[in-house]
Amino acid sequence: MSKLNVGLLRNIGLLLFVLVSAILAGCYPSHPQSTFDTLGPVSRSQLSLFYWIFWAAVIVFVVVVSALIYALIRYRRKSGDGDPPQIHGHTKLEIIWTILPAIILAVIAVPTVITVFDNANSPKSPVEGGMEVDVTAHQWFWEFKYQNPNDPKGSVFTANELYIPEDEVVNLNLYSKDVLHSFWIPKLAGKVDVVPNHQNTIWIKADEPGVYLGQCAEFCGVAHALMRFHVIAKSRSEFDEWLLDQASSAVESEEPLALEGRTLFEGEAQCYACHTVQGSDRSKGRRGPDLTLLASRQHIAAGILENNQENLRRWLTNPDKIKPGNLMSREASVFVEPEKRLSERQISALVAYLQTLE
Repeated sequence: MSKLNVGLLRNIGLLLFVLVSAILAGCYPSHPQSTFDTLGPVSRSQLSLFYWIFWAAVIVFVVVVSALIYALIRYRRKSGDGDPPQIHGHTKLEIIWTILPAIILAVIAVPTVITVFDNANSPKSPVEGGMEVDVTAHQWFWEFKYQNPNDPKGSVFTANELYIPEDEVVNLNLYSKDVLHSFWIPKLAGKVDVVPNHQNTIWIKADEPGVYLGQCAEFCGVAHALMRFHVIAKSRSEFDEWLLDQASSAVESEEPLALEGRTLFEGEAQCYACHTVQGSDRSKGRRGPDLTLLASRQHIAAGILENNQENLRRWLTNPDKIKPGNLMSREASVFVEPEKRLSERQISALVAYLQTLE
């Protein structure tokens, strides 16, 4: 065998090893987006359905490939063979391989229909007293709307972190402000499309406290892969405490740099035009995320950055580098008009102000 052939075989072997390793790593249950580590009734039922379909496909694959291999060996052309006899068909075989797939599909259809209806119908709908949250997808962040615990007619907004009480049914109403998105929490539930001008619904339930990674699963533009969110499941008492905190106004800091940042936020930088801060008379914008208690969140920039001083500064310095095409870098005057660019002092002031919003 030539050196060229040996090298080609080695490269093919290495490529197959990398491919198989990547597949196995993606399926490993401890992966944050693994669908094999089910921690809720919806994801558990979907995994059970997957196993039904998977093993049915394995059986079909084994039978078909075995028949193919048998035919290749049994009827292979041998030295001295003439032309094989020409036949029209085999009626019995054709009937068998038509009926068998229909039976297999009928068997698979039973758990499929059961799972679809179970997941479509909430075990505790809002009408029955179940918790309800409105989810709105934007390019490229998620907005969550809760009923205000202090005012039945009021609402509480947060972004990119969906808090829920553990072991309770939560009904989600899904909306889109712009293009088609898809709501997906791998460990809790499968994907549901979020369609413009149309309401979709899904219910979820977390078996235990924890943080679950969510993701937009429908290509929605240049920053699609960076449109993440986190589901944070807490005990009912901890959730109630969190919701009460979210319903309150942001605390005003008397620290000089933070006050300078607030003046800038509500004035020259024009952040107020796109963002809401409860307690501020001017910051009432709805185009960007609600920032009322930003400092209490674990992540910023739709779940891709840890919420700390360094990352806030990076985000305010060059948001397009972190999340290409985001609305702020496209339209905010401090990013599109060179003469209005933020100075280092102004960025420090805005960071100081944002870190007081808790």
